[in-house]
Amino acid sequence: MARTVLSILCLLVGLVCFPSTGCWEAPWFCHGRECPVYTVVQQYEGFEERNYEVSHWITTDVASSSNSDLKDGFWKLYYFNQGQNSENKEIAMTRPVVVSVKEADFTGERQVSISVFQSDADIPEPNDNTIRKTVIPGGTVYVRSFSGVASDEDALENVQQLREDLRAAGKVFVENRYDAAGYDAPWDLINRHNEVWVRAP
Repeated sequence: MARTVLSILCLLVGLVCFPSTGCWEAPWFCHGRECPVYTVVQQYEGFEERNYEVSHWITTDVASSSNSDLKDGFWKLYYFNQGQNSENKEIAMTRPVVVSVKEADFTGERQVSISVFQSDADIPEPNDNTIRKTVIPGGTVYVRSFSGVASDEDALENVQQLREDLRAAGKVFVENRYDAAGYDAPWDLINRHNEVWVRAP
């Protein structure tokens, strides 16, 4: 009975129902796994404005956004979740895996990292000192979605289009950073969902 009442309440309040009240339902592309919690603020042609709650991740830096470097980084994080941590604790895999890119500045250095979302804030300490725990503050994120098996070139193309759309819409955003989020295992070849994220300042 209580569940029914809560479900009806969630339907009635719609976008006013904040995720922390228990009305959050992960979208289809999370495939039944835990995902970072967000509210859709507004849907535009070509992109979506979301408000994310604070989230917890494990992160490792990688040399580049090449497939081989990203795979090496991912496996480090995967084995952390499989129990290679201070508590020998197995942690269920979540969605998405996110590649974060800080583009080259006057130093000419491009910084790339890969992260896996953690549904529990109480994260064990990594055994591998190249892995760090990361807390991402809540805030506004602009999102462009696309399908297929995404490459580095696909991500860049979609980021460029997202930035053009944001400028046309009069949005202010962080110019030199973006995230590419993947929600599917490499062996899943249909109904794939990818996103690029650009954050508001």
